[in-house]
Formats: sequence, structure tokens, C-alpha cells
Amino acid sequence: MIKFDVLSIFPEMFSSPLNFSLLKKAQDRGLIDICLHDIRAWAFDKQKMTDDAPYGGGCGMVMKVEPLANALAEIKSKTNEAYTVLMTPQGETFNQKIAAELAGKKEIIIICGRYEGVDERIRIHLVDREISIGDFILTGGELSALVVIDAVSRLVPGVLGNAASICSESFSRGLLEYPQYTRPADYKDWRVPEVLLSGNHAEIEHWRKREALRRTYKRRPDLLEKMVLSAEEAEKLAQIKAEET
Repeated sequence: MIKFDVLSIFPEMFSSPLNFSLLKKAQDRGLIDICLHDIRAWAFDKQKMTDDAPYGGGCGMVMKVEPLANALAEIKSKTNEAYTVLMTPQGETFNQKIAAELAGKKEIIIICGRYEGVDERIRIHLVDREISIGDFILTGGELSALVVIDAVSRLVPGVLGNAASICSESFSRGLLEYPQYTRPADYKDWRVPEVLLSGNHAEIEHWRKREALRRTYKRRPDLLEKMVLSAEEAEKLAQIKAEET
């Protein structure tokens, strides 16, 4: 089991997404545990302030260090295995490799940043990792935290009904997934490739590997630059490049 402790000033944003589909089933089966925490609970001033104006002036507000430090201290006092992640546009870009690394943790604390960001002392002293889900700006870290929770949870044994499906999903090996089809075999004369109807599993597997390479080459060639291809894959890719040109 993996536990997620989510720190947010709007924990209600998680209620609906976490109560449907795989995430709900995984929680019901005790495979993942998701605890939502309102950061305001650790703000001890009368107004329960979790943000303040930045030193030096400037627009916007900055999340205060004390409430988050208090929250992390309390959560970590109950475990020595918590790994703290800050969701921030300045973090490393989230990908399947990072998801797999996080899936190996027993407990993950996710801080949802907001406003102009967090007090720099939080980054320096209280966080193990900073993660972004892409080069764009969101209102807060809640949506990106949900992305991380979903991607990591899928890798927890037992969460997916068919564990083998993880291996064929896009990015599991660095490649985009091959094209998928289902019934009917012919719709408006748009036909399913004959090989998929042949029943020849070796040929189907060969086709899928080739088409995964083709799709990655055409849509995300940058992924291929990071991969170490087998001799068979390199030969297939050379053939695909010749066909596409």
C-alpha cells in the first residue's frame, strides 16, 4: 500500500475526482490511502493566514513557511518514511520514470503550491522533490497533485485489473502506444488492419512493435533519442524512416 498526504488550502477540490473509477476502487480495497489536509489547520493566528505579501514588494502573495512547517512536522512525527513533494511550475517535468520512482515510496506528502509560490525556505529545508506537470500555469497545485496521484497509483500492484496492461501503455518503455481497434471490423469502409483479425499472435505482436515505433517517430521523435533500441527495434525504425520519407 502507498499513502498520500495532500496539503492544500482547498482540500475540497479533491473530493469528486478521488471518489470515482480506479482511485476509488483502489482506496476501497486498501491498496492506496489518500489523506487530505487543510493547511489552515496549522495556521495559529486568529485569521488562519497561510499567505502573506512578499518581502521586497511585488504583486501577489506567498505561502507562509510556518503553517506548512507545522503540518509537515506533525505528519512526519507519525512516520519516518514520508517523502515530500512540492507541486510547482519550477519543478522537474513529471514523466513515467518519476511516477515509477514515487510508486516505490511508502508515504508521499504532496504540497499544493498557490499564488506566487511558497516561501523559499520551504523549498530549501522541507521538500525532497519539486515536480511540475508541464510548461504552463495553473491556478494552484491541486490539479497537478491529482495527476501525480493517478499516475503513481496505477503502478501500485493490484490497482489495475490487468497488470500486463501497464507494460503496453504509452511511455512505459519510452514509446507511444500502438494503435488500438475494437468492433466493428468495418465501419463506413474504415477497416481494422487485417493482421489484427488474423489470429496470428506473433504477427500481431510484430505489427504492434513496429507501429509503436512508427507513432513515436512521427509524433515524439525526442523520445527515441533517449532510448536504447535493440537491434530488432533499430532495424524496424530504419525501415519506418525509409517508408515515411
